[in-house]
Amino acid sequence: MNTNIKIPQGDEKVTIELTRKELMSLAGIRFYGNHNIEVSARKKLHDILESQESTPSQLLN
Repeated sequence: MNTNIKIPQGDEKVTIELTRKELMSLAGIRFYGNHNIEVSARKKLHDILESQESTPSQLLN
């Protein structure tokens, strides 16, 4: 299955500020006992994507 999905301004760069721990958690490192680090990082990513009006939310799931 080879389908192409077109995302308007998909190559546009965005800047987001993450702590080193948040970045590490998004890269796959697990912080056992502190799930809030990954939750915080994912929330920041979701917020920046949601703030872009031209990005349909159904493509982000």
